[in-house]
Amino acid sequence: MSEHRRKPPQPQGGGRASARRAAPPRPGRGAPAGRDVPTASHSGPYAQQPPQGGRADARRAAQRGSSGRGRGGAGGARGAGSPDKRLINYPRSDRDGWKRFVPSWKLVSGTALGFFSVIVAGTGIGIAMVSTPDPNKAAQAQNNVFYWADGSQMVATGGSMNRQIVPISSIPRSMRDAVIAAENESFETDKGVDPMGIARAVWNMGTGGSTQGGSTITQQYVKNTYLDSDQTLKRKVTELFIAIRLGVTEEKDTVLAGYLNTAYYGRDAYGIQAAARAYFGKDSQDLNPSECAFLAAVLKGPNLYNPDGGIGAAATPVLNEKRARERWAWVLDREVEVGRMDPAERAKHTEFPARVESEQARGMTGQIGYLVDTAKAYVMKTKGITAEQMAMGGYRIKTTFEKPKVDAMTKAVEDIRAGLIDEKKRPDTDTFVQFGAASVDVKTGALVALYGGPGWDKKYFSNNANTSGVPVGSTWKPYVLAAAMEYGTQNSNGKGISVNSKYQANDLTVINNREGKPLRDSSGNPFRQKNESPTPFGYVTLNEAMEKSINVPFAQLVFDVGHDKVKNVAKATGILEESINPNNDASFALGTSTPSAIRMADSYATFAASGMHREPYSVTAVEKNGEKLSGFETPKDQRAMDNAVADNVTKVLENVIENGTGKKAKKLGRPAAGKTGTTDENKSAWFVGYTPELSTSVVLFRTDPNSAEKKLISMKGVGDIPSLHGGDIPAEIWTEYMGAALKGTPVKDFPEAEDLGVTADSAGAPSPTPTAPVTPSQTPSSLPPSSPPPSPTPSKGGRPCKPWELYCDPDTTRGTTDGGTNSGTTTGIIGGPSGSPSPSPTARPGRPGGLTGSTTTGTTQD
Repeated sequence: MSEHRRKPPQPQGGGRASARRAAPPRPGRGAPAGRDVPTASHSGPYAQQPPQGGRADARRAAQRGSSGRGRGGAGGARGAGSPDKRLINYPRSDRDGWKRFVPSWKLVSGTALGFFSVIVAGTGIGIAMVSTPDPNKAAQAQNNVFYWADGSQMVATGGSMNRQIVPISSIPRSMRDAVIAAENESFETDKGVDPMGIARAVWNMGTGGSTQGGSTITQQYVKNTYLDSDQTLKRKVTELFIAIRLGVTEEKDTVLAGYLNTAYYGRDAYGIQAAARAYFGKDSQDLNPSECAFLAAVLKGPNLYNPDGGIGAAATPVLNEKRARERWAWVLDREVEVGRMDPAERAKHTEFPARVESEQARGMTGQIGYLVDTAKAYVMKTKGITAEQMAMGGYRIKTTFEKPKVDAMTKAVEDIRAGLIDEKKRPDTDTFVQFGAASVDVKTGALVALYGGPGWDKKYFSNNANTSGVPVGSTWKPYVLAAAMEYGTQNSNGKGISVNSKYQANDLTVINNREGKPLRDSSGNPFRQKNESPTPFGYVTLNEAMEKSINVPFAQLVFDVGHDKVKNVAKATGILEESINPNNDASFALGTSTPSAIRMADSYATFAASGMHREPYSVTAVEKNGEKLSGFETPKDQRAMDNAVADNVTKVLENVIENGTGKKAKKLGRPAAGKTGTTDENKSAWFVGYTPELSTSVVLFRTDPNSAEKKLISMKGVGDIPSLHGGDIPAEIWTEYMGAALKGTPVKDFPEAEDLGVTADSAGAPSPTPTAPVTPSQTPSSLPPSSPPPSPTPSKGGRPCKPWELYCDPDTTRGTTDGGTNSGTTTGIIGGPSGSPSPSPTARPGRPGGLTGSTTTGTTQD
């Protein structure tokens, strides 16, 4: 038989089983799939040959067999190995794949136990290292000392009311019940901290719910002893350890007495005894349940719950009293809810408790209280200091106030008041007349003097120099004019306009919105703006309109310029946005905004400084514990408008004093510029003016300081004057003060105003000379004053005017009959966006103007 036909030898053992064993293994069982397995070859010797790959595969096979990770030796099958001898078997050697990273129950429990042991040990060490607070030390407030600008001492305040500590026996049970019910219901059972309370507070804040504290009374007591410490994590941890220590080592009565003896209640009063004396003129042990509920309510936050008022726009006396009343009632109801007061007892307390006059007036005679209040507010805002920290004292504060100027302003006001006001002779007209004034250094922005009212010693605590809610009337018109010079109007093809531009000035002239459509009254008829006088002025220049303070031209000009641009100018000069009337209506141009006297004086100083604005400030240096605090440097200058615009506004306002409504200020006898302001029903009267050195504002208004609403009352008949205007008493006070304040100061002229802007008359103005072609108006122009404008056809679309809406059109607006205040008005939107200002070629905001003499009369959009 041939060698090629010889059968291969059969495996020993024979049969099918042997054949199967000799066959190559299938993938996944034994040897991996795709690897060569030795078999008999047709051409080779009958003996078994080494697999392809040779030595490398042999090494890998040997490594797999000895790795101890579950691989078999000859068969190569996977299998679970044994745990190794590491201290922590992780990743786990006795598991394969992702299971190697799943910790065992022993590892989890051991880690948790170890972590808990570390926390317990750390807490124990922390508690052992901290000391308990001393209420006697915590309650000892120091004086705050205030200095005049020349460095002499003005007054030292605080410290005298906050030193007496009373035992728990002198704190009535009703006070304890009120505080526990309101602030920490679980106080008598917790261990100093309330984890669930903290968790609830975090959850509420994280989910957008009501913000609330998670601190227990114990924690708050500890916090009171660290008022002067930094807001750091170390301090927070220390407070927590002390609270835990107190919770397990001190009697609850001791902790509660410590808290009530160190808490701040407002009126510079630390501790329950000081608070009882400050608010009710009695010792703490004599407080009744209603008074206790009041003091517990004030603890929520004295700055917002003390009915006297606090620091900030949200802390007015009216808002604070409203909050205090609501909180007081809630505390009483809460005591019933948690079982600390019988419903029958609660029913006895329905009247909000009457309070004695504040003793903060002690040493605060004359204007001192208002000066201190203003400086304190500046320090607190600059450094982020709370009212509680400020009341603890220790600050040495040098102010910008100059005593000779403060005295001169006080004398000017009181001289006029003495000769004008007679409450006994004219009780119906001369009661509740309020005066306010402020004076700012033009070069620096420093607040050098103010008049806030009769004085804290006269029980008048509102600062009239920093009040809000009193409309400024026509003193707002310079901002409208400045915006027209800076940005131009719809009639100037984007160029700033000249004060020689003519506008219709007749009484009851129809005012058009930015689309050229008449504003509408509630009957659907065109709205007609009222002047103070029915005089038929015809078309007048803007210079003359400012001189005579005519309403109609500015009511139209504000639409031609755009309300947003006027607002931008006002804000750039220092007027706070929250005091600006947000409505785009006709009366906006006539002074329905309500800045304070301080802000008006500072804002007009921008005109005096040729467009450079300086933020008003009242403090130049502060020391605490001998260390000088940063942040009280003189504010940096910022350009608010082109210098040519500011100088031209000054030139117009000089004319107001020289020939217009501010003639009484001519007695000053030196270059001065200013503007009068009077509102509807003579509810307020202003004069704001300046020289190159000082800018000063004076305001008169009537309001009952004891009323809840503080509504303005008409001043018609005050001082036996039928109609009191800004050019009367305010101008006289301004002139007397400025004369005294500037005595001995060299006379200085304002910068010469360069020619500025194009003459862009309003639609319908007569053209004495041929004019350049202009783009035709898309809407009918107003008719000359000789014939009244016809009622336009009702516009299509929009919504119908409602009977209660005084002025409306499809672009709903509001206005007033005589342009003074926002009474009797309806808010809405006019026209569209006024657009963004074009960049100035001089890198200053706005436009510096164009060539003088060109004339346009169109109504193009800007």
